[in-house]
Amino acid sequence: MMILKSKTIENYIYITTLGAGILISLLMAIIMYLAGMPLLNLILVELFLVLVLCWFISHFEQKVVVAFDRALLHIEAVKMEDYNQFARSDFKEGSSQRLHLALKDLSHHLQKNKSRYDQHAFLLYQLIDQLDTPIMVFNSKHQLSYANPAFMNIYDEPWQIYRHASPKILGLEQTSTGWRLNRTLQQWQISESAFIDNGEAHYLFVLTNIDSAIRASQLNAWQQMIRVMGHEIRNSLTPVSSLAESLSSKMQGAREQQALQLISDHCHQLQDFISRYASLSHNLNLQLTQVDMHSMWQKLSALTPDLALNTQIGIEHIHADQTFIEQVFINLLKNAHEANAKQVRIRIREKLGKVLITLADDGHGILNTDNLFVPLFTTKPNGQGIGLTFCRNIIEHHKGTIHIENNPQQGVTVSIFLPHKPLSNPAE
Repeated sequence: MMILKSKTIENYIYITTLGAGILISLLMAIIMYLAGMPLLNLILVELFLVLVLCWFISHFEQKVVVAFDRALLHIEAVKMEDYNQFARSDFKEGSSQRLHLALKDLSHHLQKNKSRYDQHAFLLYQLIDQLDTPIMVFNSKHQLSYANPAFMNIYDEPWQIYRHASPKILGLEQTSTGWRLNRTLQQWQISESAFIDNGEAHYLFVLTNIDSAIRASQLNAWQQMIRVMGHEIRNSLTPVSSLAESLSSKMQGAREQQALQLISDHCHQLQDFISRYASLSHNLNLQLTQVDMHSMWQKLSALTPDLALNTQIGIEHIHADQTFIEQVFINLLKNAHEANAKQVRIRIREKLGKVLITLADDGHGILNTDNLFVPLFTTKPNGQGIGLTFCRNIIEHHKGTIHIENNPQQGVTVSIFLPHKPLSNPAE
């Protein structure tokens, strides 16, 4: 009954061997007593048997338990992902040997799986590092544990500075429809997925900037409308202009000629107007060269004598299409002049591995900054709403970004990021 109630193998061995030893000792004592052995000799023999029995029980228990202890140490090493520690059995055959061989095979199997997993994880993280899309990894405690270099596109600092930061600190907010980023003015779509790494749950956040997709859709709609309008207006203006010029040559009166000439001039102005807007629907073919910043701003300074240009040039050359990039700055300086600016501070420097060009004027600022880059939108009485849209189109063809905001006190600051290295294929 006691054997059946034993909860440990140690107790089972101890009770079993002790019971068997006591039984054998009693049988031997009875036999020796019946054989007429003196009582003193009988007691000495029994004491010797008890000592031998205690040694046997201890040795037997240690031999069996050690096999299990070694197996437990092997399992502990496996739990710590140490697959080079193996337990060796004292028994060359039997169940104990089979147990240790099975544990050894399990270690080899897990080691192969771990090597394969580590290789896949290494390739995955390498791939993540190459992506331009910001990707963040949070551990089971929702602390930032990894991010790729594109993290700086949002936070302007390496991700290591935000290590162990919570989503809330990073401006991530969970809503009923998913995660939302409140840190920037850009619109980001956030996809979340969970995975297991080193036995712990991790969460992968992939942030996709959907501003460009929205702008591309809007621009495509405007381009289609402009193409249709341009086609119809040209078809109407061309015969009117030809007829006015033909009639003007036949009219004798100065007043009639002047009226027909006015009609012809307005037709040409409308055709020029349509041609300018049609440029929004054309893909730019950039010719990238090294543009000297000193000479370019000297030229632009001569073209804008009414503006005082205060330049701080920290980068001597940029890789860009000189014609297009000059047109961008001409448009921006023209906007500053029309905003009654007297001075424009221009600073060219390196930031986050890119070229940052800022133009800060002291004009009256912009009333509505939400629709600056919407085609045909303008706050100027005689504006056409094409200049800033054209500027952004050029900058984005250079794989750059442009941002415009009002200064706290007075004027506007335009910030342009351009790649520091030449583009391999700018048309893509």
